[in-house]
Amino acid sequence: MAAAAATAPAAAPPAPVNLRLGDLVWGKLGRYPPWPGKIVNPPKDLKKPRGKKCFFVKFFGTEDHAWIKVEQLKPYHAHKEEMIKINKGKRFQQAVDAVEEFLKKAKGKDQASHSSAEEKNRRNSSEERGKAAAGEEKRKAGLADGKPKKRVSSVSSERGSKSPLKRTYEQSPRKRGRPPKDEKDLTIPESSTVKRMMTGTVAGFKWPPSVSEPVKDGDPHFHHFLLSQTEKPAVCYQAISKKLKVCEEETGSTSIQAADSTAINGSITPTDKKLDKEFDPLAETFPDPQPGVATNRIGFLGLGLMGSGIVSNLLKMGHTVTVWNRTAEKCDLFIQEGARLGRTPAEVVSTCDITFACVSDPKAAKDVLGPSGVLQGIRPGKCYVDMSTVDADTVTELAQVIVSRGGRFLEAPVSGNQQLSNDGMLVILAAGDRGLYEDCSSCFQAMGKTSFFLGEVGNAAKMMLIVNMVQGSFMATIAEGLTLAQVTGQSQQTLLDILNQGQLASIFLDQKCQNILQGNFKPDFYLKYIQKDLRLAIALGDSVNHPTPMAAAANEVYKRAKALDQSDNDMSAVYRAYIH
Repeated sequence: MAAAAATAPAAAPPAPVNLRLGDLVWGKLGRYPPWPGKIVNPPKDLKKPRGKKCFFVKFFGTEDHAWIKVEQLKPYHAHKEEMIKINKGKRFQQAVDAVEEFLKKAKGKDQASHSSAEEKNRRNSSEERGKAAAGEEKRKAGLADGKPKKRVSSVSSERGSKSPLKRTYEQSPRKRGRPPKDEKDLTIPESSTVKRMMTGTVAGFKWPPSVSEPVKDGDPHFHHFLLSQTEKPAVCYQAISKKLKVCEEETGSTSIQAADSTAINGSITPTDKKLDKEFDPLAETFPDPQPGVATNRIGFLGLGLMGSGIVSNLLKMGHTVTVWNRTAEKCDLFIQEGARLGRTPAEVVSTCDITFACVSDPKAAKDVLGPSGVLQGIRPGKCYVDMSTVDADTVTELAQVIVSRGGRFLEAPVSGNQQLSNDGMLVILAAGDRGLYEDCSSCFQAMGKTSFFLGEVGNAAKMMLIVNMVQGSFMATIAEGLTLAQVTGQSQQTLLDILNQGQLASIFLDQKCQNILQGNFKPDFYLKYIQKDLRLAIALGDSVNHPTPMAAAANEVYKRAKALDQSDNDMSAVYRAYIH
């Protein structure tokens, strides 16, 4: 038996699945679960990524879309039961329901077309029978009146006369391939749902409701399911209400949450200041923009740990992005992914509608405005969004200079790390031009899971420094606890296990402790930057005469770690300041 097994032929690899426009599929994007969608034509201005073969997929339920590699796609019907078994989430089920509703409506339209054609057939047949009966009665009446009618022979005469059928055909010539008018409506459409979808028409534009218009029934997910709730399936992409929940807080700030659209499948619609495109699932394409309504061109300055992940997600979600980095080689990877290269910050700003910048510190934020910099490209209507973590004075100075040139300014520092940036799960804190914040909504959804609008310029910088002050102090305390456990003969792993079972349990705690236990300090958030943020947070406290002794103590530990050449390691390398 063993020998037989040894000689048995290897299992044949699965046959490749041929997918085409209009097919319903399961699409897998990154670490997110497979999601039901439909292969459609992308907008004309959306470039196809280089490399492996991929299709542009429109997802059900979330109404997001993305380029998906062919090996990450499976036919919908063949794998439906399998997917339903492994995913029991409520939103997933709602997406599946949306697909079924779509299929039901497509089938209904098919049947309606069949019924209409059959009814037309019956009507025409009835009319023909009526005409024949009327003709017979007229002929009989003529005979009764003594007026015999000429009989038309059903066979050819000796003179070569043709049959009525043939004569009628020749007397009504028409162009080849074009049915006569009375036959057009009798053509029965194909019954295949996919073929029916393949011939769908392109949906048109419509102006979105005003931002102040309330979301139906207060349901933040309402717009996700317009596909299954409306007579004519369509997606209304709105600047704010599209997949967003707006919560006015007592502080006057606004929290805009991306309603899990990124968490579900990571695909977001490119931003458009004036209006977004309406999509009809029975069609396989997006309509062309109306004259004068174009998708915003996005610029990005700074491709560090955070900026790289942000740009990658903007490209994946269909945005047109022009990049610049002080070290030009870092741009190469993004050029291969479809980004455009800007030779200088000035060139990026001048050629783009909205330019984002994410650089290391206050000095770099100011330097990027200098010679051949942002200010050279700023003119009335140009938008500039600074995502760097800097102090309030620096960001206020940047805003004043940009606005003085007629530009629009928004500060939008981000809370997170390299992994969260890569996953599109950052938290964005914004302040400044509220209109620009709304214009950036789809970009923020591509790069983050939540965004907050905090009012006037400077508020986001202050809040960001406070957040990082807490995070940096906590990291130093974790390192201190692990070293204390070690020197007192306690197991560091057991300490981590206990913490992970208690109230302090978090991804941050577990990841940073694992870094320390494994001696792996590959940067996810540079130590030198958290120390910079602690220093700026302490200065913020000093400016309002508020003591920050915990932050001050943590800052000293990080300074010691920097002296031990840990600046370019992860912030968890602060542990080494305790063991040396």
